[in-house]
Amino acid sequence: MKPLLDLVRRHRAGAPVGICSVCSAHPLVLRSALEHARATGGHALIEATSNQVNQDGGYTGLRPGAFRDLVWGMADEVGLPRDRVLLGGDHLGPNCWQAQPADAALTRAGIMVAEYVGGGFSKIHLDCSMSLSGDPRGLSDEVIAERTATLCALAEDAWQRRGGEPPVYIIGSEVPVPGGAQERLQDLAVTEPAAALATLAAHRKAFSKHGLDAAWERVIGLVVQPGVEFDHDAVVAYVPEKARRLSECLEETPGLVFEAHSTDYQTPDSLAALVHDHFAILKVGPALTFALREAVWALDRIEREWLGEAKSSRVRETILAAMRSDPSHWRKYYHGTGRALELQLEYSLSDRIRYYWPVPAVAQALTRLEVSFNAAAPPMALLHEYLPAETAALRAGDMKLTARNLVIHHIRRVLGDYSRACSEEQLTHRTKKD
Repeated sequence: MKPLLDLVRRHRAGAPVGICSVCSAHPLVLRSALEHARATGGHALIEATSNQVNQDGGYTGLRPGAFRDLVWGMADEVGLPRDRVLLGGDHLGPNCWQAQPADAALTRAGIMVAEYVGGGFSKIHLDCSMSLSGDPRGLSDEVIAERTATLCALAEDAWQRRGGEPPVYIIGSEVPVPGGAQERLQDLAVTEPAAALATLAAHRKAFSKHGLDAAWERVIGLVVQPGVEFDHDAVVAYVPEKARRLSECLEETPGLVFEAHSTDYQTPDSLAALVHDHFAILKVGPALTFALREAVWALDRIEREWLGEAKSSRVRETILAAMRSDPSHWRKYYHGTGRALELQLEYSLSDRIRYYWPVPAVAQALTRLEVSFNAAAPPMALLHEYLPAETAALRAGDMKLTARNLVIHHIRRVLGDYSRACSEEQLTHRTKKD
């Protein structure tokens, strides 16, 4: 994974550069990331989580090799060379098997990690922080590190069998609940420097014990909490002063950067400040599917006003009906009642809607919507009413009018904030201004 190693070297040499990690399995989000990388001349770092993709298929139904082929196939379609596609695995560990005893859960996790590495995923986040059946509620750094090293050894074996470039590793897991917080945001605390250094020390010792000193040289990132988070309707913005001691604790650890999760909905200035302060890997997921939902809602409204209710594809009401009939993906997260619950279902920043796009009725409605926009163009003034930025791009000749292009353009506006924050030119300008 030479591009990531080079990025870390440049960053630690003083260049304020970073990279956006796209954590989503939605085809339109993936295509948006690939098209954005092609247009900007950069790399597309795309990561699958252990819940999305594993040896049992995860909730996407895809094993690692199938997810790789999906992404590579899209890259070929959009004209992005495969060597500019970086594949990663996020939170790879026993998370999916927490109800099982440690031996069984870690065996399952080892199979998954080996499939990821054997399938060509070269950025591997090893996460053994969760308690398993029979474990105490909170695990010590030593236990987490020992389990992580065990999985790393299996990853190294898989790489040796596969050949090619060796994987790079991310360790640590002091992050919020994936998809947004469930606790009160005011309780959020930045990782203490002593805790970050203790995590590093425990893992270094465990890796050495398992004869993984060469692999340790490829540990490029530590997951910590920089003080960023979001819940259903609020965002905790990054405050550099609160993370200053954490940022400074890396000064004596060359070759390492921080990985920041849940950076969704941060402002462009906050994203740039994160990269400047050594949070050089910025994870984003729900903000991208939220933008997808925004664009589809806009297209739904345009179609209704343009063609009339009788000819509407009814995408919006179809997906909301699917959510109400199967609350399994949001019941643990949304606790409102009445109108409050209705607003959460549609507009929560945690965007549980993302689990319902594959529902057959929803996919069919979305196809009908695409057909409407591909068959004819709505009045430009009506399009501008709901999608002004996309209308401007159309008028400038930057794209053709299709439903897919309008959605992708809307998603890429979010990705643009990340790519600008991660660019050396933008961050250098900001540093001089400060």
